Amino acid sequence: MEQRPRRRSWGLLAAIASLIWSVRCAGGIGANWGTQASHLLPPSTVVQMLKDNGIDKVKLFDAEAGPMNALAKTGIQVMVGIPNDMLAGLASDEKAAERWVSKNASKYIDDGVDVRFVAVGNEPFLASYRGSFLRATLPALQNIQAALIAAGLSNQVKVTVPLNADVYESSTGKPSGGDFRADIHDLMLSIVKFLSDNGAPFTVNIYPFISLYDDPNFPVDYAFFDGSSSSIVDGSLTYSNVFDANHDTLVASLWKNGFGNLSIIVGEVGWPTDGDMNANPRTAQRFNQGFLRHISGGNGTPLRPGNVEAYLFSLVDEDEKSIQPGNFERHWGVFSFDGSRKYELNLRPADSNSSSSSLVGAKNVKYLDRKWCVLKSTPNLSDSQIAQSMSYACAKADCTSLGYRTSCGDLDAQGNISYAFNSYYQKNDQGWKECEFSGLGTVTEKDPSTATCKFEIMIDVGGAARPGTTTAVGFGLSMFLYVALPLTLTLA
Repeated sequence: MEQRPRRRSWGLLAAIASLIWSVRCAGGIGANWGTQASHLLPPSTVVQMLKDNGIDKVKLFDAEAGPMNALAKTGIQVMVGIPNDMLAGLASDEKAAERWVSKNASKYIDDGVDVRFVAVGNEPFLASYRGSFLRATLPALQNIQAALIAAGLSNQVKVTVPLNADVYESSTGKPSGGDFRADIHDLMLSIVKFLSDNGAPFTVNIYPFISLYDDPNFPVDYAFFDGSSSSIVDGSLTYSNVFDANHDTLVASLWKNGFGNLSIIVGEVGWPTDGDMNANPRTAQRFNQGFLRHISGGNGTPLRPGNVEAYLFSLVDEDEKSIQPGNFERHWGVFSFDGSRKYELNLRPADSNSSSSSLVGAKNVKYLDRKWCVLKSTPNLSDSQIAQSMSYACAKADCTSLGYRTSCGDLDAQGNISYAFNSYYQKNDQGWKECEFSGLGTVTEKDPSTATCKFEIMIDVGGAARPGTTTAVGFGLSMFLYVALPLTLTLA
């Protein structure tokens, strides 16, 4: 009983601090900047893209020196991430948390980086992780917060945990029935209380595309923002799109457990452009432009009116992302791997609903020579060596654009093989041995691209060190068709 006045006082102070912080950070669109790619654009080029497109918030998945240094003195607000594999060490060692904050927050802030958030982990409670991070996430969060306080940064920098939308669910199929998942309910309440006590936001990743990808009976129009015949009526509220319904299921979950005023950030939201029948530039433009238009008026969602702070996923494609969830994983970028725009997108749509504004792509990008690796015209396509060579190329490079109703789905057998060979050839910097394939490949200066399928030429990174190649999964190739792997994560 004696502690209650202190807790009320602290809660009031936290609320005031949260209000001041939210005024500084409220609303606006940011972008996720991932670096799981074989050939990366120079960080300075990416930062210039952010500036040219008026993107003033960026979310990083790790405190890599290149991006962090490039963001210094730009005025771009930064959410810097801590990878899941660091959580156990930070959870068990307060000094390790202090070292992390000193190296990755204090140092960069002193250098002029506008760090606003530390994202502790990334979707650590996904079912595919089999509970690996359940015990470490909250203690790591607490230790990072303590380290920020010790460094005198807790008013400027807030902690958060980006969570997949599968941490909550609805018992009724409607937002009002929302609550946190039963198996992690107590843990979620502990995390939510800690965020609330420290004036920090709840960060959630919401992917309507996954809803459509995972359920063949999902109503397509309900994934977008231009009207749906599948609206959900929830009491006095009507939901015409799954984003609002998903978001408000979280809002209801927070209200149900006494934290209805907790700030929410949408850490990831977007639509891929390839790797699935529903992933293409047209549907990506429809979703992203609809989303931006939807939040631009400051109307929020039915249960949470007001500004929505969100980070588009993502800025550029990443050709070394895991494709365990699906082949689309390497195609979330608004820009291609080389910083070229994929479609028109107005990041700040006017009231006229115009979407004619153009994105500004990367400037002064250097490419390798204009040459491609293709299958020789003479081999017998039934030769078992061809299937083995294609399987090897796809496992080491990226064949996610091959498949049913993807951008390269119209290629014939020889085209599929050539695409695989070229992907491997480009990823290995057009090395003179990288187009041999037991004598099956040949280098050509004639572009083999089709009207819908682009045979890429890789960025020239010169003498810069490239990230290590992440081992691709083994491919079950039905002769020449790249087949999507089964989905292992879902969203409400």
